[in-house]
Amino acid sequence: MNGVVIPQTPIAVDFWSLRRAGTARLFFLSHMHSDHTVGLSSTWARPLYCSPITAHLLHRHLQVSKQWIRALEIGESHVLPLDETGQETMTVTLIDANHCPGSVMFLFEGYFGTILYTGDFRYTPSMLKEPALTLGKQIDTLYLDNTNCNPALVLPSRQEATRQIVHLIRQFPRHNIKIGLYSLGKESLLEHLALEFQTWVVLNPRRLELVQLLGLADVFTVEERAGRIHAVDHTEICHSAMLQWNQTHPTIAILPTSRPIRSPHPGIYTIPYSDHSSYSELRAFVEALRPCRVVPIVRQQPCGEFFEDSLSPRLSIPLIPHSVQQYMCSSPRKTHVLWQLARRLKRPRIQGVVFESPEEKADQAKVDRDSKKDKKENLSPRPEDPEKLSLHPLQARKQLFPDSSREDCEEPVLLWDPKKMTTLDLSVQSQPEDEFLSAETREETGLGPPLIPRVGKDSPARGTQGSLVGYDSPLSRISRDTHPAAESRGLALKYLLTPVNFFRAGFSSRNFDQQVEKYQQSIQCHNPDGSLRC
Repeated sequence: MNGVVIPQTPIAVDFWSLRRAGTARLFFLSHMHSDHTVGLSSTWARPLYCSPITAHLLHRHLQVSKQWIRALEIGESHVLPLDETGQETMTVTLIDANHCPGSVMFLFEGYFGTILYTGDFRYTPSMLKEPALTLGKQIDTLYLDNTNCNPALVLPSRQEATRQIVHLIRQFPRHNIKIGLYSLGKESLLEHLALEFQTWVVLNPRRLELVQLLGLADVFTVEERAGRIHAVDHTEICHSAMLQWNQTHPTIAILPTSRPIRSPHPGIYTIPYSDHSSYSELRAFVEALRPCRVVPIVRQQPCGEFFEDSLSPRLSIPLIPHSVQQYMCSSPRKTHVLWQLARRLKRPRIQGVVFESPEEKADQAKVDRDSKKDKKENLSPRPEDPEKLSLHPLQARKQLFPDSSREDCEEPVLLWDPKKMTTLDLSVQSQPEDEFLSAETREETGLGPPLIPRVGKDSPARGTQGSLVGYDSPLSRISRDTHPAAESRGLALKYLLTPVNFFRAGFSSRNFDQQVEKYQQSIQCHNPDGSLRC
């Protein structure tokens, strides 16, 4: 992994291990090569600064959310805060690194002095003409790409390496050409070869999308047989693949890299085409900048001793501002206050409980308590209150037989309605049981002999309940002076105790209505003195 957390600052470049990042709060990505994105994935949830091309590739290939990607234009200076309040700031300038599409160098300027982080880069003299480097700024710390920092390794320029590749291909005019590349980089080499040999360059769809983004010449295709030059992944070039390719058509393979590779097949050629600076180029670059300190990016290859004669006197270590110290020591969850505030504002508001004034609702609360008390008394009466005990079965009977005839009675019956409380005057006429109750049913329910209505001289006046007499019935003990409402409620209780099988077998609401109608007619035919009128 090639990355660093810059000491005494909240800056991290190409470093994506949050556990090891410690005090880092600002994260920068130099380019999209895999050795610089270790630990960076779709789960990343911190602001990340990079070039526009890298921003596109980062979202496209690593699925990092766009809300965390901050694309900065190359060649321009950008001011970024170094604390939560913006009291302390720094300036960052992106410089083209001449390495791969989207690769940049970062020039940081702030309380810590001036820091240049090259990332992977291929030096050219034109870099020293960048406005950010021509103002006579003293580079305090130079983080240098030391991949090829070896005096024994002599590399040609990329222009010279390109000529070597062209010369090699011309030696095999009838062969297909396989060029082994990494996932990103050397697209300009492919374009040059296509124009030189007037052929299509075959790419995979992913790299084709990239070259279209870069605006290169229209010389690329995904058609396998359209051209003789094929760009493949460098891992595909091996002995077995060469045997397979040559079975169908004569083929050679080219690996444009500065790394020493032992050829496993005589048809595989290595050309020292490199996107990293050579030793001589690094020397020229350091001598032109004359930094105070050089820090190698590739830690396994120390190179400090090669540039000691090109360094400027080191300056004193700057003090970290107090606001920056608090920013670096604060919890990472609190470092993006503005983003958190914006996120909370976007959340839908949840309606809370609305509390009303006790003074305004005191009377209503009392009414509610009284109604609840009445409801409880009506639906759950005490056993010692027989009047209330009989209300519940009567209400149930009323619900079972809604079509029963109603006449005014001497005493109103209170019923509770879920929608409103009201007082209804109901009269439930007792019916001769022997007209619709079988003997088996009477035995099962324990009602005894049938109840016979008394109609005669002593029968009550019209509009009141007639008395009922049974031989061994529980109601036979009821006095003639018993209130008709009580007798009717007792009869309703018997109806409720009737087995369900009886209702299913020999009873229907229609038959019951007919019996009620017949009984009312029989009552209407009697005069008050007991004589018949019809």
